[in-house]
Parts: sequence; C-alpha cells; structure tokens
Amino acid sequence: MEKLKLVQKRIERACIAAGRQPGEVSLLAVSKWHPSDKVAELHRLGVHSFGENQLQEALQKQQELAGLDLQWHFIGTIQSNKTRAIAENFQWVQSVDRQKILKRLSEQRPDGLEPINICLQVNIDLEPQKSGATPAEIVQLAAFAEGLDNIKLRGLMAIPRLTTDPKEQHESFHKVKKLFEKLKSEGHRLDTLSMGMSSDLEIAVLEGSTMVRIGTDLFGTREY
Repeated sequence: MEKLKLVQKRIERACIAAGRQPGEVSLLAVSKWHPSDKVAELHRLGVHSFGENQLQEALQKQQELAGLDLQWHFIGTIQSNKTRAIAENFQWVQSVDRQKILKRLSEQRPDGLEPINICLQVNIDLEPQKSGATPAEIVQLAAFAEGLDNIKLRGLMAIPRLTTDPKEQHESFHKVKKLFEKLKSEGHRLDTLSMGMSSDLEIAVLEGSTMVRIGTDLFGTREY
C-alpha cells in the first residue's frame, strides 16, 4: 500500500531530523470507520497495532479478524458502562482520565490476561471541549494507577490544540514531553508518549513522541 510507505517514510525522516532512530517511534493505525478488510490488508503489510474509539464497531472488527495477531488500542472517550468490554477485549487503553475508570478497568480485567497497558490522556492546553485530565490531575492519576493490580502504566496520550502555527504546535507537544519527564523523575517507569497525527507527526516526533496515531493518511477518507 503506497499510503503506508509514505507514512513510514515520513516517520523515518522525522526521526532523522530529530537525531533519533526510526525504531524509536511506533505507528498506531487509527481504523475507526474503516472496514475489517482494510485492517487485514495493513496487517499483511506488517502493521499490528490498531486504534479504535467506537466500542461496538471495534468489537465487531475483533470478531471478524480474530485469527490475526493484532494489538487493539482503545482511544476514545470512556463511559463507565463500557469499561468491562474494554477491559476484556483491548490490550491498550490510551484515553483514561479519571480514577474511577482506572479502578474499573483493573477490577474487570479477566483472570489470565496480562495487565492492561494504560496511557493517561492529558488535556495539555486546558481546552474545555476536550477530554483529558489536567497536568496536575495526571500526577495524581499516575500515583493511583501504580497501586492497581491489573494496570500497567505506560505513559501519556495527548491531542493538543488544533492549530496550523508550528510554534504553537511545538509548545503544546513540548509541554506534554515535560510532564512525561516529570513523571519519570518521580519514579514512574514510562516508555510511551502517544502524540502526533497525520497533520503534525513531524513536530510531535521532534518533541519526543514514541507513538504516532495515523488514520486518514493510511486509510484515506473515512467511510461514515
């Protein structure tokens, strides 16, 4: 798939520009509103991690693609009544912003499964219309997560303010990176900084992203 090659080349070039190794940044293919056959095609080309934010759609795809070695990330807003299904069917959750959700995911993770990998979602620019905890709340959430049996805290996820101003983009991503480093300095063993999408992955990589979430530039226009 030509689109995949172009995205991989962008990531590689961004890493080189940042003085980093290309292997330091992983690709999460955001497959929301795209059919299972497109997921299967990307898997055949070597992509294994897929992000979904609509639970029922994701569960249907997981059924249809059950024979494939796929890693599923939940990246959408989490309602309390959805935590059991998420805990049972996803390896990663990148959109946790409340203690209640952390607690429910831990309690509802089935016996026999590895602890669920968690990225805490930070509303780094304090935008009222967006989900995510404030930076101050993130510090408390990280401490709370470390005390839960079935949670493995991996890092932070952020969707910075929508802007085409490179300076503002750099500022937002840099604030996320600083918060990430603050948590690490306090003893949290974090390895994942999920930030950057199709429009801004180069700036995100320059500011330290370890995972970029790409939808449109991989799959094309979404099918509603």
